[in-house]
Amino acid sequence: MKILTFSTLFPNKAQPHHGVFVENRLRHLMENNEVTARVVAPVPWFPSTSSLFGDYATFAKVPRSDNRSGLDVIYPRYPLIPKVGMNLTPSLMYRAVKPVVAGILRDGFDFDLIDAHYFYPDGVAAAYLARALRKPLTITARGTDLNLIPNYPTPRRLIIEAAEQADGLITVCQALKDELVKMGIADQRVEVLRNGVDLELFQPRDRDAAKQKFGVSGKVLLSVGHLIERKGHHLIIEAMPQIPDATLLIAGTGPDNAELRALAGSLGLTDRVRFLGAIPHQEMSELYSAADVLVLASSREGWANVLLETMASGTPAAATNVWGAPEVITDPAAGALIPERTPDAIARTVLRVLKDPPSREATRAHAELFSWQATSQGQYDLFQSILGRR
Repeated sequence: MKILTFSTLFPNKAQPHHGVFVENRLRHLMENNEVTARVVAPVPWFPSTSSLFGDYATFAKVPRSDNRSGLDVIYPRYPLIPKVGMNLTPSLMYRAVKPVVAGILRDGFDFDLIDAHYFYPDGVAAAYLARALRKPLTITARGTDLNLIPNYPTPRRLIIEAAEQADGLITVCQALKDELVKMGIADQRVEVLRNGVDLELFQPRDRDAAKQKFGVSGKVLLSVGHLIERKGHHLIIEAMPQIPDATLLIAGTGPDNAELRALAGSLGLTDRVRFLGAIPHQEMSELYSAADVLVLASSREGWANVLLETMASGTPAAATNVWGAPEVITDPAAGALIPERTPDAIARTVLRVLKDPPSREATRAHAELFSWQATSQGQYDLFQSILGRR
């Protein structure tokens, strides 16, 4: 079976963590089944690599193509018009990638199916591509593409049209499937295939040694994610005065960095809140092991991979009770759900987990329920079914 994976969510040398969950899913699919793949990962065009332009300059640093662990990836550019161009982006993306995909076909990789990840604009552009090439299409919904973007009328209409065209629909949690069904898509057309966790990469490490590596001692909380309001780092910082004798480590980069540092300073928490910046993916297991609790205070998530990663490392989580989180934290061994997205609720929940923590073995065992094998098999079976019908 030959597939074309299509998504703006895919790692590259300039953004090594970007969309790593899509890469992981594809890698495990190829390992467990007779599948070969090419990847088209569109990137917004930007003319300058100067740091003066912030995140936009990062786009210019992405290579035009790469080979990641034997997988050929092309990163074509498409025009992105900030704010006002939202409704136009799927069409602009499609026009930019169509000649690139035609080149892949000319080179002899006549793929059987297009596997798109993220509904908008990626899934809509992939639908245009599939229609033009007369290829079957699957679209995987991953979070904001269904829990935020459909609030806008034109994207909502285009998402529904793409969903109706697609031969297979996948969501990474039940909550996102429910959202598609509310939009009028038949329940039986949507399959839930949750992300798994790499149980070899993420393992319990020596906690004392891990704490020593990151220069902390005593009780340690960890918050991981892009430094933006949606991730809720500010709420965790505001909860810290109620969690005495604990240190908060924040791993990630983003536009709210200076604001979050100022908040910690204003609350007298400079010594108890540490900003680590970006941590390489292969070092995250040690970081999870250094923590006593991972805290996830997001306002919305599809399937938060950090939850399974921390549990596989033997560390429980406290997470806001939104979207996919209650589908992961189903047992005290996994941690606890935060009932409200407020500093008080975060503090109460974290203190409860710290007071009566599960054993690291029990937390790890819970993560082992979410291996990649079942997900890969479900994805492969769906592809086979679609190709059989065709």
